[in-house]
Amino acid sequence: MPKLIIQIPCLNESETLADTLAALPRQIDGVDHIETLVIDDGSTDGTADVALHCGADHIVRLSSHRGLARAFAVGLDTSLRLGADIIVNTDGDGQYPGNDIPKLVAPVLLGKADIVIGDRGVDSVRHFSALKRWLQRLGSRTVSKLSGIEVGDVTSGFRAYSREAALRMNILSDFTYTLETIIQSGKKPITVVTVPTSSNPPTRPSRLFAGTAQYLRRQIPTVLRLYLLYQPLKTFTLGSLVLLVPGLLIGLRFLYFWVRGAGAGHIQSLILAAILSTVGFQVFILGLVADLLAANRRLLEDTLYRVRKIELRHPPAQEQGEG
Repeated sequence: MPKLIIQIPCLNESETLADTLAALPRQIDGVDHIETLVIDDGSTDGTADVALHCGADHIVRLSSHRGLARAFAVGLDTSLRLGADIIVNTDGDGQYPGNDIPKLVAPVLLGKADIVIGDRGVDSVRHFSALKRWLQRLGSRTVSKLSGIEVGDVTSGFRAYSREAALRMNILSDFTYTLETIIQSGKKPITVVTVPTSSNPPTRPSRLFAGTAQYLRRQIPTVLRLYLLYQPLKTFTLGSLVLLVPGLLIGLRFLYFWVRGAGAGHIQSLILAAILSTVGFQVFILGLVADLLAANRRLLEDTLYRVRKIELRHPPAQEQGEG
């Protein structure tokens, strides 16, 4: 039967980590082994010591604070090396109830999903302000549209990953992985589903960002960059049309006056039309080049997946039972 590793990226979570670990399930139907992995992202409050004292099975200590996305990526890689068949990611502050983990794992066990996202039901979360609810809905609709995957709570970090999905993940962001992994999944052979989960009241302010404005300043460029990375031709084509269409219209306007014998008075229109058309065509060519690079990147990602799969393959059954 499969092995589940529950990974917990932590930054200064010594006050809440013990309760978080205590709330994790010890048995789940269909799962043979359940282990916990704490990734200490350069904490200065003894988080790793708390994890050790509370019996975490594995602890990874990062020498300095690298950010949530990096800690998450380290957790995935470590879990794969430890032979995980399923990886559940949760937070150290206890906002995601441990008794909801079987809900996340079930679709993966049944082979119905590669990634399962816990949907907190943003509209019903009492500690979310009206502005935060509206931004969450807007962000979810935007990312769902960009990725082609319908997800109602795109910022939820409460997720389960199959081994195959974890092998295919390439985390590029230093800020947060939540949106990036959804957009990536929409461009790869990865099935994503959501399940309703609950949410505990916050125990502290977010350490990921100081406020909504800072969050938007960091997330919007990330989403745009990812979309450009995975849909370059579409992005550059739209950009070129913004220039080519006005250039064409202005050029037709000049042609109209030229036919009527008044073209000499509208040379500026001809110059502007030529500039817009030239730049628009150049932007389209950039899109073609970017699309070729994107195709090459997909080949490299597939190669990386195959290499990682070989490198991180499960040990023989007799070795798994030892020690």
